[in-house]
Amino acid sequence: MPFPILADMVAIAHFLFVLFVIFGGFLILYKQGWAWLHIPAALWGPLVEFTGWICPLTPLENWLRIQGGEAAYASDFVERYIISFLYPSLLTRNLQFFLGFIVIVINICIYGWVIRRKKLPNKTSPEE
Repeated sequence: MPFPILADMVAIAHFLFVLFVIFGGFLILYKQGWAWLHIPAALWGPLVEFTGWICPLTPLENWLRIQGGEAAYASDFVERYIISFLYPSLLTRNLQFFLGFIVIVINICIYGWVIRRKKLPNKTSPEE
């Protein structure tokens, strides 16, 4: 079975989900219906960081790696792939709170900008 390939696919999907949590608010510029998917995701991301929960994709990826004869990892996805890439030290609870707060601030800014942009009058014709 291609368990290592499936584990890599889960890791890629996980990374894309993290990007969606952080920046998915921009998709509502394209179509407002994206908000129905993005808002729960944007709440889930900080909730996981604030509570110290493990995203369900992490155990799935670990299980697939073990089934494929690879070693699982003990940390969560953010610590293993994102924090270890950006920072040399390990993920701490304070850093988790900070990351959750940053995700909230980014999304408030994105949604505020989108709402403000939609409320402004469209000036497509030249002023007379």
